[in-house]
Amino acid sequence: MHKLLPASLALALSYPVGAMADTSSDVRALQKEMKVMRADYEARLKALEQRVKAAEAAAAPAATRAASAADAPTAAGAAGPTAATAAPVAGAPSWSTATVAAPTAAPVAAPAAASVAAPVAAASGGGASSFNPALSLILSGGYTRTSRDPADYRITGFPLPPGAEIGPGTRGFSLGETELGFSASVDPWFRGAANISVAADNSVSIEEAFVETTALGKGFSLKGGRFFSGVGYLNPQHSHTWDFIDAPLAYQAMLGTQYGDDGVQLKWIAPIDHYVELGLEMGRGLTFPGSDKDSNGAGMYALTVHTGGDIGISNTWRAGISMLNAKASAQELLWTDAVGLPVASLFTGNSRVWVLDGVWKWAPNGNATRTNFKLQGEYLRSERSGSMVTAIDGTGVPSPYGVTQSGWYLQGVYQFMPNWRVGLRTERLDPGTPSFGLDTGLVGSNYRPSKNSVMIDYNPSEFSRIRLQFAQDRARDGKPDNQISLQYQMSLGAHGAHSY
Repeated sequence: MHKLLPASLALALSYPVGAMADTSSDVRALQKEMKVMRADYEARLKALEQRVKAAEAAAAPAATRAASAADAPTAAGAAGPTAATAAPVAGAPSWSTATVAAPTAAPVAAPAAASVAAPVAAASGGGASSFNPALSLILSGGYTRTSRDPADYRITGFPLPPGAEIGPGTRGFSLGETELGFSASVDPWFRGAANISVAADNSVSIEEAFVETTALGKGFSLKGGRFFSGVGYLNPQHSHTWDFIDAPLAYQAMLGTQYGDDGVQLKWIAPIDHYVELGLEMGRGLTFPGSDKDSNGAGMYALTVHTGGDIGISNTWRAGISMLNAKASAQELLWTDAVGLPVASLFTGNSRVWVLDGVWKWAPNGNATRTNFKLQGEYLRSERSGSMVTAIDGTGVPSPYGVTQSGWYLQGVYQFMPNWRVGLRTERLDPGTPSFGLDTGLVGSNYRPSKNSVMIDYNPSEFSRIRLQFAQDRARDGKPDNQISLQYQMSLGAHGAHSY
């Protein structure tokens, strides 16, 4: 019994020592395994860093192209857009561009091979985006109530071609213009864009379809195809960006609502702190005040000069002067005779339209998200000279014809709280005194058309707008036309930055 007790004590004391020896061995094994894992992790991390650098280097040309195309639309992400402010053009007012939608960031969870292949493909021009241009769809429509029939809408003293898109449109419920847009970079030197318009009567037209340079440098850019002319302030903008439902009377009477043409446009932005932009256009002369003709020469040319800048941190401005010269050949115009009956005539000659435009914007400390104010005005002067034929059956004798007409509008839009705006516009036309060399049976008018409009709109987001507008339209000599319009506008897909 006495021998068994020391042996038991020795055995009990030796067990923890053995266990400690086994535990120490396990710890060393774990430490060794952790070292192997750490070395493997560091190697993988270094490889990923090298791949990120390679991807950034491959993506640099695409970023350069995007920066050079100041007005290139930004695609909205499928997972839900976030707000990102577009950078203004050098020398332009600091808050001149609108907020655009940018895609939300997605977590990096793709395999390592895919993370390298995608940027390389994009840099070579063969990536998925090469075959998937940015798409946009503008939906609009509403309800219009007028006190006079829109079917016989005229602007007294201003003869226009048959079917001119003027006036308030159809009464009652109607679908407005639906606009489908495409845009994408072609390669490091060009980008392309197209806008297809579907009218309420189901007619389809191509508003714009052009290619534009992105890397000429020295402030130059060249555009070719079909596009809205850069004359004035309102003309280059698509109608869904206008602050009122319709174009001013001066635009309707002297530019056929909005002047677009097939041709080329060269622009130059001066590389100085102050914003200065010069533009030159040459085109076919497709639409009023010109008319399409079969010849090798240009039927239209235009010159534009715009400048602007900041006044402190809360005010910005832009002003400009433009000149558009268009030729017409046997252009059919609708007049009224001495008793007010419609008379058709053919005009051949030259039209020159001058446009003075100015815009001033105010936002406290340059932040326009909560409240802001915009004052905008333009003055248009049209000079037409040539010959007129009143008997369009071929028996008429050309008579010398000339007239100088003018018009202006002034409007202010105030955002008094987030998402809500109110606006007021007043406008007037002067038809001038037409000169006829022979007794054509046509008469001028001393009546000066005018119009006053007030609107209020609610913008739940930058992609949607609901607008109510009331106007007293005195374009026709006689009883005024009281017009009430309710309009909705919805933007789907890519949403490019708006111009100043």
